[in-house]
Amino acid sequence: MDLSANPDSPLSGGGNGGGSSSIGSNSITSSLSVGGAPQSPSRYEAQKRRDWNTFGQYLRNHRPPLSLAQCSGAHVLEFLRYLDQFGKTKVHAAACPFFGHPSPPAPCPCPLRQAWGSLDALVGRLRAAYEENGGSPESNPFAARAVRLYLREVREHQARARGVSYEKKKRKKPQQLTLGDSSSGFRGNHHQPPPGPPPAAGC
Repeated sequence: MDLSANPDSPLSGGGNGGGSSSIGSNSITSSLSVGGAPQSPSRYEAQKRRDWNTFGQYLRNHRPPLSLAQCSGAHVLEFLRYLDQFGKTKVHAAACPFFGHPSPPAPCPCPLRQAWGSLDALVGRLRAAYEENGGSPESNPFAARAVRLYLREVREHQARARGVSYEKKKRKKPQQLTLGDSSSGFRGNHHQPPPGPPPAAGC
């Protein structure tokens, strides 16, 4: 595969992420308001369009060039590895003395890579863009099992190399107050009504 490195990172929205490199005739359009007037796209939609255009440029620069219909999970993996040259995340090698150190005290020659979180979000946007541009969910290369396994491997490797955890924190369930709880101010029995006035003395 013969590809020339772009001067700017494709994930940064610059360089070859312009609108002139869309893949098909159906581009991602901005949302419409109730009155029909076009609105400026959200940050997510704008980033999704840039990512889609970047992937289209990648397919055209591929040797031999690829059409969207020819794209498979293997080509998606090539694309993700190609993006590593624009990465800004230090991933320590196993032989590096800072392997597993979350805050290295000194620089090292280990390579920069795309962070797992960036790749995971990118694949999610491209998976949605593929179907929005007429692709079938059943043949979506961004949803291929090989892509999911690759992202899992990247996450586990970077977690070990960088000494960080990507595990999602479990939300604590709110404690439900029960009747009789002293902190709630309630008791198991209903409040008794105040006693009535004393009976009037007889004449």
